[in-house]
Amino acid sequence: MVGKNNNHSHNNYDASQIQVLEGLEAVRHTPGMYIGSTGSSGLHHLVYEVVDNSIDEAMAGYCDRIEVILKPDGVVTVSDNGRGIPVDEHPKMGRPAVEVVLTTLHAGGKFGGEGYKVSGGLHGVGVSVVNALSQWLEVEVYREGKVFRQRFERGKVVTPLEIVGTTAATGTRITFKPDPEIFEETTFNLEILCQRLRELAYLNKGLLISIKDEETGKERQFKFNGGIKEFVQDLNKNKNTLFPKPIYFEAQQQESKVEVAIQYNDGYTENILSYANNIHTHEGGTHEVGFKLALTRAINDYARKSGQLKDNQPNLAGEDIREGIVAVLSVQLLNPQFEGQTKMKLGNTEMRGIVDSVVYERLSAYLEETPSVARKIVEKAIKAAQAREAARKARELTRRKGALEVTALPGKLADCTVKDPALCEIYLVEGDSAGGSAKQGRDRRFQAILPLRGKILNVEKARLDKILNNEEIRTIITAMGTGIDEDFDIAKARYHKLIIMTDADVDGAHIRTLLLTFFYRYMRPLIEAGYVYIAQPPLYMVTKGNTQKYFYSDEELEKYLDEKGRNGITVQRYKGLGEMNPAQLWETTMDPEKRTLLQVSLEDAMAADQIFSILMGDQVEPRREFIQTHAREVRNLDI
Repeated sequence: MVGKNNNHSHNNYDASQIQVLEGLEAVRHTPGMYIGSTGSSGLHHLVYEVVDNSIDEAMAGYCDRIEVILKPDGVVTVSDNGRGIPVDEHPKMGRPAVEVVLTTLHAGGKFGGEGYKVSGGLHGVGVSVVNALSQWLEVEVYREGKVFRQRFERGKVVTPLEIVGTTAATGTRITFKPDPEIFEETTFNLEILCQRLRELAYLNKGLLISIKDEETGKERQFKFNGGIKEFVQDLNKNKNTLFPKPIYFEAQQQESKVEVAIQYNDGYTENILSYANNIHTHEGGTHEVGFKLALTRAINDYARKSGQLKDNQPNLAGEDIREGIVAVLSVQLLNPQFEGQTKMKLGNTEMRGIVDSVVYERLSAYLEETPSVARKIVEKAIKAAQAREAARKARELTRRKGALEVTALPGKLADCTVKDPALCEIYLVEGDSAGGSAKQGRDRRFQAILPLRGKILNVEKARLDKILNNEEIRTIITAMGTGIDEDFDIAKARYHKLIIMTDADVDGAHIRTLLLTFFYRYMRPLIEAGYVYIAQPPLYMVTKGNTQKYFYSDEELEKYLDEKGRNGITVQRYKGLGEMNPAQLWETTMDPEKRTLLQVSLEDAMAADQIFSILMGDQVEPRREFIQTHAREVRNLDI
């Protein structure tokens, strides 16, 4: 439980623990190196950096409230009720510690010293980067009964640290305005911030994180006393679970802490979210490897002991045991090393053994004590093993030599002539008539067309063997050339743009969601690589005399009609792509010079997962609620 905000006499969090490594100028020269990009994701990263400092205080037990306020003009305030950044003079630097923290890269209570045992943040680059990339930043520290304030501009000190009042509170408040010279856009998106803040609240149980947008008046609060147990329950909210309460345990080993929550549902996909010091390790790492090994061993051991697996039967495979699992694994460790392309993979070798032993020991004990749950998990894994064998046979069929044989695609795919995948795009088109128009209207050098008949299978309700027997899905897999699931190889992709082109009506939205569910569940690297797009066909054609104009939303059309009036104007609403002739389809939806494509991204795997469970799962009520809430935005459902 996070400690309340009081001054523990034994905590010497003062200037002597702030270590300094290097200067700030480089940050403004190459901001992308420090925050990933100067686009939207880098901009939002600034807020996470400041929030992460407050989270460190919460993890150390000194803060239980964090507040984020979005003010007009792109200004943000983040405040907490922790101990307040130290203000005494830094022994080496001869300046107040708070100034050192804000003006020196890698200065903070995270590098050796006694400041923090574990800490998150963007691998410790910290709040000085935010200062360097802000037009201005003001810090207020509430500490020792006083209010201290200091102002910076573009990372440089503008005023000395001043005492501006007295207070009984403790904590830190940082207000900053991102520098428009650095960022392409400086408008924060409440929803994007909420995704990360919600995640942080799950990972730090009992911590209250609130966010308010002053311009719209929208406000959200996140506090989960159940922590990651609640996280798992919420991920399973729209699924049928095998048992009501998640399996949960936490343990301290050496200098590390391991926390795990597990609950199975009756679906067929695995969803394991792993975190190291509050950072989502998308690419897994040593802690996740340890978790999977222990899970496989503990469940096989139990299956043998209970007699559900006979002596002559082989052990259950890890993937069978993980079918339908939803798990959150959160570890805290002293010096995390992050690797991989996006620095989202934990590399500390000792974590594999630590997590393995904790999970094996605690899970084995749980299974022994709760045989009713244990039997259900084993039964599900045995069924999964049988289905996997059937899927292996079905997969053999889709894996015939050569990516594309004439027999594999009987005349359906109109391929392009260019052979370089980086230049090629494939349109998955709803219906034969639209497919015909697209084939005639396309640029056959680099655009391939694959018409789809009817709705593809709902993969949320089917196992892989059944999915691979579905003709439409087999056609898509063969056309892409990448294989599927664990055979997936992105290097074999025959097109680097896969564009879903459906009608702008409810049926079209349904087909689009079915396709996205399939890619998300079985060909996810395509989405992660940024290869999947959604075409935006126009909703209306307006004719005046000999000229035609196209409109992609009701708002656009209304605006135009308000300006131009309705005299001599005919408005045609397109019900489907098939109503456009090849030239119109090219001009509005396929011409790279003029078309609008939405790139499908996985900014938030949890939101995507929930959307698919809601829209495609068995539960009717959540689906009705979701559609009513989002009916207006469904046209651009960007997951």
